[in-house]
Amino acid sequence: MIRTVYVSDVGRVRSVNEDSTKVVHMEQGYVLGIVADGMGGHQAGDTASQLAVQTIVQDLSSLPVGITLEDCDNALKRAILHANEVVFRKSQEHVEYHNMGTTVVAVLLKGQAGVIGHIGDSRAYLFRQGEVVKLTEDHSLVNELVKSKQITEEEASVHPRRNVLTRALGTDEQVTVDMDPLTMEPGDILLLCSDGLSNYVTTVQMTQTLSSNFLSLDERANGLLQLALNAGGDDNISVALLEFHEEAGSSIKELNS
Repeated sequence: MIRTVYVSDVGRVRSVNEDSTKVVHMEQGYVLGIVADGMGGHQAGDTASQLAVQTIVQDLSSLPVGITLEDCDNALKRAILHANEVVFRKSQEHVEYHNMGTTVVAVLLKGQAGVIGHIGDSRAYLFRQGEVVKLTEDHSLVNELVKSKQITEEEASVHPRRNVLTRALGTDEQVTVDMDPLTMEPGDILLLCSDGLSNYVTTVQMTQTLSSNFLSLDERANGLLQLALNAGGDDNISVALLEFHEEAGSSIKELNS
């Protein structure tokens, strides 16, 4: 019922890909998708994002069959908070990892219903009937400025401090996770991405790419990636697409550049 694909690219400028991306179809019938964008410089950023993804996947791998959506919400939230503990502890124990952290946006689906958990400025978008809607709110300085009407959305997109986060995973001992319910309809596509995509690809471009029915899901993911590269590719780029269908069966593909 859920077709998925994910792709991650170092981009045209960076020497290391600090993003980590994963989609897992669990034996129990759940689907888990995660995008994490690490920070802290060479080694530290990619270590933080990898630890976060590994911890969340491991914690959720033994979910029992047939749990409620509320249970899914609690399980995903616990896994993200555990990942925060793991990354924070590693940063305290090793000087080379001091102050490392990562964003995270994750979805746990049980059929067409699910929950999204997120920290930072990696995003979730929903494509439905020719329209793309952003589901998450950035935990960033420029978003706070937009909310307080000190700057416009247009000014935020080019603000010199647009990458400054107000909340991240692993930088502090305690963190708050935003949790949101999700119900998918046939034909819906959930897009998870790092800011290497969202900072360079407009929602209009996302809509045009995702609505191209003559393209496969793989081609749409790569199309989004190429748009970010064409716009400069100044950052690591990660994309995960999860498409809901009524017919039985599912598939997963990983594309690495």
